Amino acid sequence: MPEVHAKLSASGAKRWLACTQSPSMEEGLSDTTSVYAEEGTAAHSLAELKLQHETGKITKRTFTVRYNKFKKENPYYSPGMDDFVDEYVALVLEQLNSYESADIDLEVRVDFSRWVPKGFGTSDVVITSDGVIEVIDLKYGKGVPVKADHNPQIMLYGLGAYAAYDMIYDFKIVRMTIVQPRLGDISTYEMTVEDLLKWANDWVKPRADLAMRGAGEFAPSEETCKWCKAKAFCKARAEKNLEIAKYDFEDPVQLSEQDIADILGQAKEIEGWLKDVKEYSLTQARDHGKKFPGWKLVEGRSNRKITDEKALLFILEAEGFKDEDLLKPRSLQTLTKLEKTVGKKQLTELAADLIIKPEGAPVLVSEDDKRPELSGLASANNDFNN
Repeated sequence: MPEVHAKLSASGAKRWLACTQSPSMEEGLSDTTSVYAEEGTAAHSLAELKLQHETGKITKRTFTVRYNKFKKENPYYSPGMDDFVDEYVALVLEQLNSYESADIDLEVRVDFSRWVPKGFGTSDVVITSDGVIEVIDLKYGKGVPVKADHNPQIMLYGLGAYAAYDMIYDFKIVRMTIVQPRLGDISTYEMTVEDLLKWANDWVKPRADLAMRGAGEFAPSEETCKWCKAKAFCKARAEKNLEIAKYDFEDPVQLSEQDIADILGQAKEIEGWLKDVKEYSLTQARDHGKKFPGWKLVEGRSNRKITDEKALLFILEAEGFKDEDLLKPRSLQTLTKLEKTVGKKQLTELAADLIIKPEGAPVLVSEDDKRPELSGLASANNDFNN
């Protein structure tokens, strides 16, 4: 079940705890999704279904009906997803069985608003037992391993789970586990309830209060900016990356080893920042008609392509050209190569109906570029979508 994000969400805690100004910068900006996020949502749904069955929360018949429906209708399902989710389910059951007289709840809405205004999240699994409460989080991505050690997202889940079940159990330990089956990575971190509450009261609550008020400081960095929706137009991030301008006009041979080390240390973040600014400015110009002084929106370059390779091959074979001159493994040669083999004029005459040059997607270029500016937002969108 996907998490409905609060302003100060658990998933964004690493950012807003460090950069308390970021939530205010993001206000009014829409959330985006991706095939990776949608695939992750599908994996969570499958995992929940399998755990419901394995823990006796639904009957085998109900499971079979829902499972077959999921496999048939969910576009992200694959046998591979089944295998990875099975690994996760086995780990959860192993953890559950490691406790005496434990209970398990799935997709639990955990409320930590005692420390974070309107703060809530969804924990995939909560296992409760005498003395220990454990939250388990499935991360289906296959990028960088995410560790549980001092991870604020799962610590907030643990905090919310503790608050929800504290009246029933006498917990001493909060255990937090992150499972990334596609990376073969399992990470567990545990704290005493006392230490978790100290972290929540002394660090989280004051920082959350600042973040809700749009107060405190900016803290631009590769980690805090990575998932921030305001990263492309945040002036604090720009100022940090433009610190490198202090090296302007210096002869490179005069840079010290330390100067070069400083520049190299900033290079990755600067490259990411420039990429974000370019993508943002293009989107604003293309989709919202924004104008940036000295820049204009033009039709991008595109390559010619053959619409029907089999038909063109048949035509050229009929003209006496040999396959070994026309083909590369599994396809025709490139148009440039075919022009050399057949002759540019003859190829144009023979294949005029089989070669097209698609419209180029809009790009943002300097105003001294010779290409004509696209005439308005509607035209740009039309050209882009065709």
